[in-house]
Amino acid sequence: MHLIKHAAFAAAFTMTATSAAAQEVTLRFQHFVSPASANPTYFMQPWADAIEEQSQGRIKVELYPFMQLGGAAPNQYDLIRDGAIDGGWVIPGYQPNRFPEAEAMELPFMTTKSGEEASAAAWEFTQEFLMDDFADVHVIAAHMHGPGIVHKRGASVATVEDFAGLKLRGPSRPATLLLDQLGATPIGMPVPQFPEALSKGVVDGGVITWEMSPSLKLNELTDSHTDVAGDRALYNLYFIWAMNKDVYDGMPEDLRAIIDANSGMMASMWAGRAHDTGDVVGHELMAADGNEIAELSVAETDRIKALGEIVTANWIVEMDEKGFDGAALVDAAQGYVAGNIAQ
Repeated sequence: MHLIKHAAFAAAFTMTATSAAAQEVTLRFQHFVSPASANPTYFMQPWADAIEEQSQGRIKVELYPFMQLGGAAPNQYDLIRDGAIDGGWVIPGYQPNRFPEAEAMELPFMTTKSGEEASAAAWEFTQEFLMDDFADVHVIAAHMHGPGIVHKRGASVATVEDFAGLKLRGPSRPATLLLDQLGATPIGMPVPQFPEALSKGVVDGGVITWEMSPSLKLNELTDSHTDVAGDRALYNLYFIWAMNKDVYDGMPEDLRAIIDANSGMMASMWAGRAHDTGDVVGHELMAADGNEIAELSVAETDRIKALGEIVTANWIVEMDEKGFDGAALVDAAQGYVAGNIAQ
């Protein structure tokens, strides 16, 4: 009888030990958008699946959309740093003036319309200028999205003058500075607030990507979608995919190696490519719903570029006053973008 009990206990212990060995680490990553949008669909979930597969189940990555673990999108960096969550998606620009050097990548017409190319440049720029800014988290990837589009109620904007007086949502300080130069009334807000602001008439429209349009129901909340001419994006937005430093440092070395193998340039380009994929889908869905799809003329785009150059020149002066070399930051960002344009 005792032998049976001991055998049963040993079997139970073995099963428990095996289960524990099978999953050593659970990482809770949080973001602030729909799980059906491009980055969660084409980057975050595949990234989580790759980590789990390559670790043979020893690492499990749980993804929580819509800030389900608590907090607000602008505070995501601090939630990761403080260990409230293990990792997540951060838009540094949601905290204006906290990470000023990152804004160089977000200046008007800085990047091409390829999220993958822009993200390769963003990773290189991050390595040179931003790792000290993000020293209290573990950066996995740094990336950009595809082109930012003007979405609004009513007819599309066709000239610079059409922006006058429009209340337009902007995601970052460089974007709102450009909207101001265009004569619009810029209203900075995180993406989760945009649909409600549209539905209540707080804004007439805003700038955001094609890929986010379906999940935000911009086919219902707006009537027109306008891009600039050429291969440069009106604006772009800088992101990091990061995890808590203590959590990363506390993982076994072989499991950290799996995170490392899915980090850096490859992960950054993967995240940017996710936006490119989603942009195609989003564009098609907006067009299929009968909304107006427009592109500004080359002449009007050139007028906007000239206003963008004013934004950049003012930004350089502002950065110099803060003790940074603004021109060097812009030159570096331009150089990294140029170096990653597909030939």
